[in-house]
Amino acid sequence: MSKKVSVVIPCRNEEDFILRCLDSIFSSDYPNELIEVLVCDGKSEDKTPALVQEYAKKNSDVRYLINEKTTTPFALNLGITNSQGDVIIILGAHAELAVNYISECVLALNHKPDVWCVGGVLNNVSSDELTTSVSLAMSSPFGVGNAHFRTGAKDGYVDTVAFGAYRKEVFKKIGLFDEELARNQDDEFNFRLLKNGGKIWLSTSTSAKYYVRSSFQKLFKQYFQYGYWKVYVNKKHKSITTLRQLVPAAFILGLFADVILVVLFPVYWKYLALYPLLYFVFAALFALRTVKNNNQFFTVLFSFFILHTSYGMGYVEGVINFILLNRKPAKAKSKLTR
Repeated sequence: MSKKVSVVIPCRNEEDFILRCLDSIFSSDYPNELIEVLVCDGKSEDKTPALVQEYAKKNSDVRYLINEKTTTPFALNLGITNSQGDVIIILGAHAELAVNYISECVLALNHKPDVWCVGGVLNNVSSDELTTSVSLAMSSPFGVGNAHFRTGAKDGYVDTVAFGAYRKEVFKKIGLFDEELARNQDDEFNFRLLKNGGKIWLSTSTSAKYYVRSSFQKLFKQYFQYGYWKVYVNKKHKSITTLRQLVPAAFILGLFADVILVVLFPVYWKYLALYPLLYFVFAALFALRTVKNNNQFFTVLFSFFILHTSYGMGYVEGVINFILLNRKPAKAKSKLTR
């Protein structure tokens, strides 16, 4: 339990969340003298720099670094290369760690020599009725498939976690985060980790809070980017990283084919309507299982639809651009949205 831990936080314009994030780290039951925090700021235009720098004056274990290139992978690599810890935790500024998060991750790394990365369950936090519904949808197997770090299904080996605690030597073995990726850089890194013989462990004994997107529009943009960039990851590795990533794209293509068939063969519209009808029947059943009160039913149902259509549309556009047209990522798609 004597390992030094470095927490790397990429951030940009996070004045509403960054202090809560930092406080959660130093409220840990892990010895604070063994923790350092590197906040890698992408030229924030709000109060984030001032807040972090003031915090650092009171706590010398917090370091403020400027991420000149602004995107997340540059921030991650900046923090990693400047870190001194034996264990490096990648944390979002929009998140808060449970009191035992650091200690549970270090404990698992100490007792599982085959594990290169450990993470806990991601608990979505909401601020109103809308974000509550989004949170429920993102914690449902129907919404996110077998992403166990979101559903908290069980302890065990997984293909990815949200805020991973990595052995520092992992970065020496397989390199740093891919700086071409505006999104999915953590998934790509974890895929590389697994390809090189490492393992990832999910501990349901600990968790992190994550504040979800505050509108359907922001949620759509987020998941569209996830789908879009996933294709670029697949192209670089010449491999499908997980089967669950194909489901939303298949759903979108099925809807598109359904519409064309209805136009070409309108007499069969009743049969063709079964495809979207079945989707909404299953979505409704899972929504009923998920909601805490009846008022949430329709917003959870719509959240499912946003998650699946946005990711699927992003994936299809990624296939067109990266696979069929062999294009490089567009700068417009590299801009992150919050």
